[in-house]
Amino acid sequence: MLSNASTADRLDPDHPLIDSDPNCPADPLRTDLRTILCCPRCHGAVEPASARWVCREVTCLYATVGFPVTQGQPVLVDFETSIFDRASYEAGRGSVLPRDDSGRGLRTMLRRAVLGHNTEAARMCGTLLHHLRRQASRPRVLVLGGGAIGSGITALYEDPSIEVVGTDVYASVNTQLVADGHALPFQDGVFDAVIVQAVLEHVLEPQAVVNEIHRVLHPEGLVYADTPFMQQVHEAAFDFTRFTRSGHRWLFRRFDEIESGTVGGAGTALLWSMRYYLRAFGVRNPVATICVAPFFGLRWLERFARAAPNADAASGHYFLGRRSDRQSVQPKDMVTYYDRQTQARA
Repeated sequence: MLSNASTADRLDPDHPLIDSDPNCPADPLRTDLRTILCCPRCHGAVEPASARWVCREVTCLYATVGFPVTQGQPVLVDFETSIFDRASYEAGRGSVLPRDDSGRGLRTMLRRAVLGHNTEAARMCGTLLHHLRRQASRPRVLVLGGGAIGSGITALYEDPSIEVVGTDVYASVNTQLVADGHALPFQDGVFDAVIVQAVLEHVLEPQAVVNEIHRVLHPEGLVYADTPFMQQVHEAAFDFTRFTRSGHRWLFRRFDEIESGTVGGAGTALLWSMRYYLRAFGVRNPVATICVAPFFGLRWLERFARAAPNADAASGHYFLGRRSDRQSVQPKDMVTYYDRQTQARA
């Protein structure tokens, strides 16, 4: 999930976890949202029942064991195949790490001051909104990893004409339900767009998640993703994968590319490395960030760097695309794809 506004930006060791409220109702969802939900295991209909949710397909495992509710939000996760444990949701909101969901914690603000804000996401959010307003009167947008509002996409939440459905692997004031991206609890073709910002490095099978995104989008639906490349491990055990720009494009090969590019260049990546170099010697993360702060100008110098090598050393990459029923790039296209991008950035 990372870019300049990474999942690490959402972590704050001083931010307390929110305990679940056993008195919360089992059905806090709007009626219109309930109509697009389904069981993540069998895709059958789901409904609230007492203090849990159940699948209505009698042969499904979750017709019997049901889904827990935390913070009043249904946890529609297939625990038989997920990395996440049911017990963590029954004991709390499901987060195994402390988080700053507000984005206004001191450590989060310090980190963003040093590493910068995601200006590309802000620009792409504007482009996404432009496309959405042209294709639907009230677009419905799914945000995966939306426990905290990602850097650069605030405009999405401020537009009253957009219906935002926030999900994450833990309950938050910014989410309506808990879901695992490997098996989304939504019916086919029900979203106009999906935003997956700083998420795909934290999933075991990124292609499975992208396939699920493809499934829940309507035929002309849009996807915006930004994902790290040259960034160190964040979110501890829940960090698995990195992508080059070409690898990121191949991941979204069933989407027609509208635009792609880098999120933070070599300077931003160097700042990340400097922080983690200090951490390797036992320096605590906030102290390491303060020590690196005098060098924040490295990311400003990126504007003078040669575009192609700067992209090859980028902190992360973004992709904006439109759902396609065909594979828009083939294996043999990938070498020429890199060459074209290099020539365009030279």
